[in-house]
Amino acid sequence: MKKIPLHVKILSGILFGAIFGLLLVYYSMGSFAITWIKPIGLMFLNMLKVMAVPLVFISLVSGVSSLRDINTFKRIGVKTIAIYITTTFVAVLLGLFIVNIIDPGKALSATKREEIRAKYAENVSKKTADASEQIKSKAHPMQFFVDMIPTNIFKSASDNTQMLPVIVFAMIFGIAMVVTPVEKVNGVRILFESLNEVILKMIDIIMEFAPLGVFALISSLIVEFAGDSIANAIDLFKALGLYSLSVLIGLAIMVYVIYGAIVILAGKKYFTFFRKILPVQMVAFSTSSSSATLPVTMDACEKELGISNEVASFVLPVGATVNMDGTSLYQSVAAVFIAGAMGMELTLSDQATIVITAVLASIGSAGVPGAGMVMLVIVLNSIGVPTEGIALIFAVDRILDMFRTTVNVTGDMVVATLIQESENKRKVKNV
Repeated sequence: MKKIPLHVKILSGILFGAIFGLLLVYYSMGSFAITWIKPIGLMFLNMLKVMAVPLVFISLVSGVSSLRDINTFKRIGVKTIAIYITTTFVAVLLGLFIVNIIDPGKALSATKREEIRAKYAENVSKKTADASEQIKSKAHPMQFFVDMIPTNIFKSASDNTQMLPVIVFAMIFGIAMVVTPVEKVNGVRILFESLNEVILKMIDIIMEFAPLGVFALISSLIVEFAGDSIANAIDLFKALGLYSLSVLIGLAIMVYVIYGAIVILAGKKYFTFFRKILPVQMVAFSTSSSSATLPVTMDACEKELGISNEVASFVLPVGATVNMDGTSLYQSVAAVFIAGAMGMELTLSDQATIVITAVLASIGSAGVPGAGMVMLVIVLNSIGVPTEGIALIFAVDRILDMFRTTVNVTGDMVVATLIQESENKRKVKNV
């Protein structure tokens, strides 16, 4: 008997959850959903939360330490990572720009937003108090960057709101492994590679519970939003439509405008390039996994785009780990949407935190389905938005995941093309 794909199970869970939630609203059985259904969804959400720190730390150390040759790191590595971080930064800013213009949270009625604000009043008050305290404690404008350096890594690792220090520590740890003689750190490298495989398998296991988790989250979410009115549920679906539109517009601009400009900069023909990489994009779209698509990506880059094995074997695997432009863009849109839907106003400081956190978190984001949701938990925690708000976007997340993975993989190939052009010019100069 053929096994049902996970994404089909998740979509089924979303569909049945929505139907079940509407039935509960219709028959005024909201208390049943909150008492018996919602806790199942929260258990799934907690499983995602507990993976945040180990996923970021182990994936990031494993990815950075894979740059085994220091000479290659100096010549190609720094340039590659700099471009990846730049494009990710652009993606996050683009996402924030679009979501602030479209403002998908406005699709919810003012009454409903006030109800949600009241429900999470304690969180909002705590966020406001924390912000005021933070302003008082900042002795100078550089305090934010000072706080990024951990004073106690174990303390930071025990608190999901302190993810930036963990990311910084992981990057330093990985770089130290690169510059240390191979024979002295080979055991550590093997350990982290093994741990990375275990973490990815743990995510696979957790995602097996996703159909049940999203069923519980979606059904209880509809009950909480709708109360006794089906019209309120329709408001939610309108908001999700605007949210999805915001993400898709941002992803399309990222691929066909930002990446397109880089392709032209690398001296390639725009339409020819995108025609050649279309099969890889289709694989990425269907698998929702940069890692699973990697063998196809490398083959196409070498055979179709004329990228050397030296560049492809370095730039693409690193990109599958640290280049998550689509995921970063989605995180910025999702964070602002969730905050808006919950009646929380984000300051410029909050949005700046989204930029830095999303960029750094994406570096340690594993290229597998579900990892982006774990990264979103980190971003929401960094700005004090209740992570329960993730339930708002579960209904459309699986489909959007397919699109943002396509963007991630496309970005890897575009950067590899640019690096290859740079290497070609270097060889010409040395002749």
